[in-house]
Amino acid sequence: MSSSDDARLREPQQITVHTSSLDILANARLDIERYGLADYFIVDVDSHHVELDNWGEILEYIEDPVLRRTGQTMREIWPNAKNVALSNHPPGLTFQDVAGRIPHQAQLAEHVEPRDGEVRDLTLVRRAMESMGIAIQVVFPQPMLEIGLHPNAAIETQLIQAYNRWFTERILAKEPRVRSLLALPFSSPSACLQTIDEFADKPGVVGFLITSQRQAAVYNPDYLPVYRALEERGLPLGFHAGPDYAVGKQLNRFVSVHSLSFVTCNMIHLTNWIMNGLPERFPKLKVMWIESGLAWLPFMMQRLDHEYLMRQSDAPLLKRLPSEYMTDMFYTSQPMERTHPKLLAATLEAIHAETQLLFASDWPHWDFDTPGKLMALPFLSEQAKRNILGENARKLFKL
Repeated sequence: MSSSDDARLREPQQITVHTSSLDILANARLDIERYGLADYFIVDVDSHHVELDNWGEILEYIEDPVLRRTGQTMREIWPNAKNVALSNHPPGLTFQDVAGRIPHQAQLAEHVEPRDGEVRDLTLVRRAMESMGIAIQVVFPQPMLEIGLHPNAAIETQLIQAYNRWFTERILAKEPRVRSLLALPFSSPSACLQTIDEFADKPGVVGFLITSQRQAAVYNPDYLPVYRALEERGLPLGFHAGPDYAVGKQLNRFVSVHSLSFVTCNMIHLTNWIMNGLPERFPKLKVMWIESGLAWLPFMMQRLDHEYLMRQSDAPLLKRLPSEYMTDMFYTSQPMERTHPKLLAATLEAIHAETQLLFASDWPHWDFDTPGKLMALPFLSEQAKRNILGENARKLFKL
């Protein structure tokens, strides 16, 4: 048998929950040299860690002593509640793993050496940043993206506040290259204002976030003081999409749920935001739409303009077409639908991507994008690539 035959007989590589992110991102490291990414300022505006891995610590930050003790007791006596006590983590989402063939944070079990009492997530974040050539990474939780669907609004508020205190103290205070838009407890407008007052000046906080999977209407007058507070502080407001297995009772495949639910939640909030004239009421408030991809945006521009021009009396506060307000908003790039290059090029032109699009990897999710994917787009100018990869984020977040 020849040496070439031996090479063909090697066992195929397999990515598991134990695989080091350094190995998974090996090709991304090659892209740094291939595209000269070391010369670019790269900001990853959307990445994640699994907060449930640190759930015991986070529960200790719950302000309500009764609820805190309830959560801690759940962890002690319920074998299956150790990392989900009090949360509304939806079991249907485990279908994302396709029986383990597509690892999606069932656990991040790669080896991490203990480091001076730091949360191991910091090591994982640093590995990703170094592998992709990222200067600053904006990190969000993962299961809490569905916190807006929690059946108990009071518990939702307490969990968000506890997580924010834990994250600012244990993550943001330890690594200046990590930033975040902290989630607002949107079920309580007064708690939102308290959150802004408490955390706006914390190191690493560059804005605030609404988890988009929720039933609350953004036009509710009770939220107007929240938007005013953000506008006065010059802090962006993000809407982060998330999955909802109940989004369509007629959908029988997870691919269908994933295709629609990450988009429809932000479609609803964007429609309500524009048609109720919130861009006119808060013209200096920067609004961004996260993890819904890009393909939905031309549809929204055309559909809302078409309907508005036939029924302008339904949206009396508007002074421009809905699509014109959309070109003032910011969007993150992931997942960048690239199957139809001409449509993607037209989409980026329509949303004024050179000034409004922000690079996002969505690491470590199974459908993550690397900076190299954006660099490979032939229709983007050099300046557009630089802007999208980092310069737009630099201006938006005042980095």
